[in-house]
Amino acid sequence: MGKITKFGDEGEEVTMKETPTSHQPEAQDDVSMADAGEDGEEGDEEYEEGDGTKVRLLPGSTPTAASFEFLDENHTLGNALRYVIMKNPDVEFCAYAIPHPSEAKMNVRIQTYEGTTAVEALRKGLRDIQDLCDVVSEKFLEARKDFTDKKAAASA
Repeated sequence: MGKITKFGDEGEEVTMKETPTSHQPEAQDDVSMADAGEDGEEGDEEYEEGDGTKVRLLPGSTPTAASFEFLDENHTLGNALRYVIMKNPDVEFCAYAIPHPSEAKMNVRIQTYEGTTAVEALRKGLRDIQDLCDVVSEKFLEARKDFTDKKAAASA
């Protein structure tokens, strides 16, 4: 993830650190968001190329009901993220949409019950998808090793 940029009344920007997959040498336990200060940007501000922004919290969001815009994502992440987030008992509603096929953008809407925020639900959903991908990768690698071992034993 690059950073989540929130444009609201306060104009605050929130960053999300890069979360490497388990196959990369660095390891981070959690996706963290930190307040990067105020810079007075407006809600209709476009992404600037090369600024690392991948997810943006759209204007009009509240702590328990928020819309996020993802750059360069499509149905593959959208449907998986919607499914995983809806499994969270603290989430009341989650949906995604591709606003237009010619734009590389995906919007996700999350509404939560009191006690958790939409940003927390998004973080948990992304972590859960990463954990699921790690398990699938491990199982695949184990099955491939078993297959090659059996193939080698059969030909010996």
